[in-house]
Amino acid sequence: MTAVRIPGRARVVVALAAFIGLVAFTWPFVVAPGKFGSSYAPPLIFGALLVLVLAVVIAEISAGGIDAKALAMLGVLSAVNAGLRPLGAGTAGVETVFFILVLAGRIFGPGFGFTLGCTSLFASALLTGGVGPWMPYQMFGCAFVGMLAGLLPKARPRLEVPMLAAYGAFSGYLFGFLLNLSFWPFSTDPNSSIAYLPGLPFTEQWHRYLLFDLATSLGWDTGRAVTTFTAVLVVGPAVLTVFRRAARRANFEPTVRFEAPDGTGTGTGTGTGTAPVPPAVRSAETAPS
Repeated sequence: MTAVRIPGRARVVVALAAFIGLVAFTWPFVVAPGKFGSSYAPPLIFGALLVLVLAVVIAEISAGGIDAKALAMLGVLSAVNAGLRPLGAGTAGVETVFFILVLAGRIFGPGFGFTLGCTSLFASALLTGGVGPWMPYQMFGCAFVGMLAGLLPKARPRLEVPMLAAYGAFSGYLFGFLLNLSFWPFSTDPNSSIAYLPGLPFTEQWHRYLLFDLATSLGWDTGRAVTTFTAVLVVGPAVLTVFRRAARRANFEPTVRFEAPDGTGTGTGTGTGTAPVPPAVRSAETAPS
């Protein structure tokens, strides 16, 4: 059971943002040349992605999906990831932020993981001066990593950490595979067998990209996968315990006020819904002393 639940409206916004993000990555395969020119398509996509990220956060806050405690947790973990990222900085593929995304997405849920991926990379870009046209792609690549971690199936306690470690390795390759799509469509070379060539059928275009990904980033992605796999195995059990304890102490479930039909009740509780004050309690409260 996820610690931070999001209501239906916020789920729709998250799903819409994820869908548009996926389209932003895969547009070279689905957009016909000449209908959406590559010279101005990326800026439009970047703007839409940033607006949708903001909409996700606003929708979750306004709908009660992220209360003050969950928002504080989001800020703390975003700051932690922003501080951890320069320690690896992608050198030889070593990345130090993905294991936090995987573990936080697992405990706090897919909506929280999606938002944490976006805010972590945004804070890191501001801290390291990495703001550029690649930033929205990085934000959504990490958002997918956190969201998919929250969607993993339940597992027995002794199998949970190995499952998360295996997913962490997979997410290292997934992130690199998606990020290559941010610049591959602009490295056109008619004489190359792996460069993007507008107008080719989907199967040929897909074959070219697979070769491009294997030739240019397999080593880097392997470093990221090994780093995340090792970090989850080594520190994953302790971090999962800390996250679960924090979730229990924070009690992210909304507080409910129990009111009488006339609105005079003052009881409080934790859970969802409201309950009327029993008649016996009302008569005892209104009886003359």
